[in-house]
Amino acid sequence: MLVTTKEIVEHASANNYAVAAPNVSSELDARGFIEAAEELNAPVILDVAYPAHPDIYFLGKVLRALAEQSSVPVAVQLDHGFEKEHILAAIRAGFTSVMIDRSSLPFEENVRDVKEIVDYAHAVGVSVEAELGHVGFADNYAHDRDAALTSPEEALEYIQKTGVDCLAVAIGTAHGAYPKGFKPYLDFDRLVEIKKAVNNFPLVLHGSSGTDIEDIRKVCTLGINKVNIANDLCKATVDCLKAADLEGAKAYTVWEVGKNAAKAKLKEMIEVYGSAGKAWTPVAKGLPKAETTMDEH
Repeated sequence: MLVTTKEIVEHASANNYAVAAPNVSSELDARGFIEAAEELNAPVILDVAYPAHPDIYFLGKVLRALAEQSSVPVAVQLDHGFEKEHILAAIRAGFTSVMIDRSSLPFEENVRDVKEIVDYAHAVGVSVEAELGHVGFADNYAHDRDAALTSPEEALEYIQKTGVDCLAVAIGTAHGAYPKGFKPYLDFDRLVEIKKAVNNFPLVLHGSSGTDIEDIRKVCTLGINKVNIANDLCKATVDCLKAADLEGAKAYTVWEVGKNAAKAKLKEMIEVYGSAGKAWTPVAKGLPKAETTMDEH
C-alpha cells in the first residue's frame, strides 16, 4: 500500500512506536526491505538519497510499483534533500514524501527555505520532513555531538512556522560509521522535553547506525517515530558476503545473499523499533503521480 510518511509517522506517534526508514538504492534492496516489513506486518519508509541512483525517475517508478503491491503501508521518501532541484525531481518522480535539510542554517533561514518546499509539496499531496538542530558525522563526533543539539524551546515554533509533517531532531547520534568500539551517548531528557514541547508531534532519529540497541529501543518509547538506518544495513551485507562461500556456481547467488543479509538486519531492527505487528489499513485517497523524465520539465 503506497502512503505518505505523514500517515505512517502520525500513526506511530499516536501509538508510541517507531518505523524503520532504510536507505535504498535499487529494486533489489527495496524488495528485501519490503519483504522484511511484510513478514513482520510492519509499515516501512523507503528512504532514497538523491546521489544513490543515476535516474531518480526510473527508481521512483520501481519503488512506487513495489509499494502499491505491498500488503503493508510503504512510503517512498527523498532523504536529505539539500538542493531544491533534487527535491522537486523527487516529487515529479512520484515520491510520496521528501526531506528538505537546512539544518546547518540559522533558524530563520531554515524556516524560510523549508516553508517554501512545504507549500509546494503539500499542494500536490506530498509530505515533508525537516531537521532542527544538526545531526553531524560520526568521524567528527567529539565536535559535532554537542555543536547543534535540538532546542526544545525552538521546536514548536519551528513546526508552526514551517508546517512540516515530521521533525528530525539532534539528540546525540551522528551520521556514518563510528570508530571501532565507540558508542554515541544520547540525551534522553532532551528528547522527552522536545516531545512534550511539540505536543506529541512525530519525531525522527537520523544517524542510528552504531548506536547501542537498548538506547535505540528506549528512544522509540520516548517519542521517536521514524528511525533512519543505512550503515548498519550495509555492514551486515558486507559481513555476510565476506563470510559466504560464493565460489563457482554459488557466485550466481551473490545478489540474493546480499539482499537477504540486509533484510535480516532490518527485521531485527523493526523489532527494536516496536513496529512489528503495527501495520494498518490506510484510508484510500489520491496520491501524487509519477511524471516521466527530467527532460519534460
